[in-house]
Amino acid sequence: MGANSSSISELPENEYLQKLSGSEPISENDPFWNQLLSFSFTTPTNSADLKLLEEATISVCKSLVEKNPRTGNLGSLIKVFLSRTKELKISAECQNHLFIWQAHNALFIICCLLKVFISRMSEEELQLHFTYEEKAGPSSYGAECEDLIEELLCCLIQLIVEIPLLDITYSISLEAVTTLIVFLSCQLFHKEILRESIIHRYLMHGRCLPYTSRLVKTLLYNFIRQERSPPPGTHVFQQQTDGGGLLYGIASGVATGLWTVFTLGGVGSKASAQLEQCSPLASQSLLLLLVLANLTDTPDTPNPYRQAIMSFKNTQDNTAFSSSNPHAFQINFNSLYTALCDQQKSDQATLLLYMLLHQNSNVRTYVLARTDIENLVLPILEILYHVEERNSHHVYMALIILLILTEDDGFNRSIHEVILKNITWYAERVLTEISLGSLLILVVIRTIQYNMTRTRDKYLHTNCLAALANMSAQFRSLHQYAAQRIISLFSLLSKKHNKVLEQATQSLRGSLGSNDSPLPDYHFWEMSDCLHFSETKLRHAQDLNVIEEVIRMMLEIINSCLTNSLHHNPNLVYALLYKRDLFEQFRTHPSFQDIMQNIDLVISFFSSRLEQAGAELSVERVLEIIKQGAVALPKDRLRKFPELKFKYVEEEQPEEFFIPYVWSLVYNSAVALYWNPRDIQLFTMDSG
Repeated sequence: MGANSSSISELPENEYLQKLSGSEPISENDPFWNQLLSFSFTTPTNSADLKLLEEATISVCKSLVEKNPRTGNLGSLIKVFLSRTKELKISAECQNHLFIWQAHNALFIICCLLKVFISRMSEEELQLHFTYEEKAGPSSYGAECEDLIEELLCCLIQLIVEIPLLDITYSISLEAVTTLIVFLSCQLFHKEILRESIIHRYLMHGRCLPYTSRLVKTLLYNFIRQERSPPPGTHVFQQQTDGGGLLYGIASGVATGLWTVFTLGGVGSKASAQLEQCSPLASQSLLLLLVLANLTDTPDTPNPYRQAIMSFKNTQDNTAFSSSNPHAFQINFNSLYTALCDQQKSDQATLLLYMLLHQNSNVRTYVLARTDIENLVLPILEILYHVEERNSHHVYMALIILLILTEDDGFNRSIHEVILKNITWYAERVLTEISLGSLLILVVIRTIQYNMTRTRDKYLHTNCLAALANMSAQFRSLHQYAAQRIISLFSLLSKKHNKVLEQATQSLRGSLGSNDSPLPDYHFWEMSDCLHFSETKLRHAQDLNVIEEVIRMMLEIINSCLTNSLHHNPNLVYALLYKRDLFEQFRTHPSFQDIMQNIDLVISFFSSRLEQAGAELSVERVLEIIKQGAVALPKDRLRKFPELKFKYVEEEQPEEFFIPYVWSLVYNSAVALYWNPRDIQLFTMDSG
């Protein structure tokens, strides 16, 4: 950091900050504010700078916390900001750099102060810092003053939705989004989910409510457009600006006492490589959108931001809006789809995609109708493929997205018609040509196998198998490698079943004190047998039950494919015949007898035809015989089972999962925001 470090460390002794946090009230009309707000800086972009800034200003904030109830200087600063924002739109249109510059600086200071205040006090205490009014007693808090929080919140929303996004307004737009996130960050400092909040109430009622749909729409468009941050210093005065020389001189003159050395990287310095490659405003807007969408409903009011996300429509949709939802709006679905496809490497974009597919039927219908669905599915498959590098929440969201998509039969058919070339990220085998459907099967099976050997998460297993089951009736022209992996997974499950069964049997023998006497089939163990079980032995029995549920599901998936599309999948029949011995032990098994009937029939039918064809058959000849046999096999010989269909349903109280997840994303990903990890209560530092 060099000089930057020393300049930041000098902030607590700065005369302007000392006056702001001092014992004397400062009128909102005092020339002091022009001096305080005339500084030039590049917003800090890395945690080291942000941590230094936090530590350097903490003494100023502590002093302000102590003295502000008597001075009301925080309120004065906010009123100064509010007065300057009234002409921001005109200033943007007239390229009035000075006005926008100082308004941005005021908001930056407010945001820094608010972040410390919110991390150190309750919302009720925070509200008191907004309720000072000059000439009133220290305990005189009028309703008009109490609305200063609401006025600031409403002003921030208006700034986001009404100020045109230009190079000179980019920074203040980003700061407005950041400040709203900071206002809502009180959740970080509570272990329990906040269901009653002063800030939530302001945002979901009163003056902020009419802006709901416009705010959601603007945040979505910020995400869609991915506007890059303008070069550092764009918002700062240039001496060469037409007609701006005098103003620049005034501004730079009053700045010399305070902020000219406070640059955190320097005006005109090169932005970080990370920021060159992304859009800070898009990233921050998406985080704010996720936070707003996951605010809890109040007893009398559903979350209006979630309602807006659930109901917006395509700009090409001319149907009337429902009168029951006042927050509906229209957005360009093609642009949204493109952004979602391009941004899936981030947790935030995957979570947004999940929310839209799950909650907005208009978006779901549009996505499923796309003829380039591979552009969306491939990034999701990459997330699952690189499961070792992703956090568990990101993997869950990607998997649930696949489950939601596979609920649609049209999707399940179309993915086998999309042929892909050279999937370079799939390392286990060179895939020069494969259908999207076969690739999806490969990746889901790989995820199951990873889960079996590493995380052993039943939830992950269940959703992977549900997605495969949904697709199974529409399996078409499975790639030979995909067919092999289906049978290989069954082989792995079979081996695991035998191992667990052996452990469970040995446990029971040990409990009964007999190593020689025959045991009844474990499916018919009596309660008296189970009474001998220790906790370890019961776990063996439970493991056996879980593995048999998974085996049953795999058999149902294979059976569903054979019953509905046998003639479309010669490679699966080939793999089945090649590993026919695997299925012998399950033919008479009480848990699998019914589902094994069709598989056994197929194995017997095709084995017989291959025997008749003679020995030493080539792979090509075997496949030819299978294709001929598929036509000859009477369909009525295969027993019909209920269609395999699984539908994703959110668990009760989903906020218990999503709110900590969203805030962990804010904590880890927000631009120019730092919180002391010791202060965080909502989640542990390794969550997400």
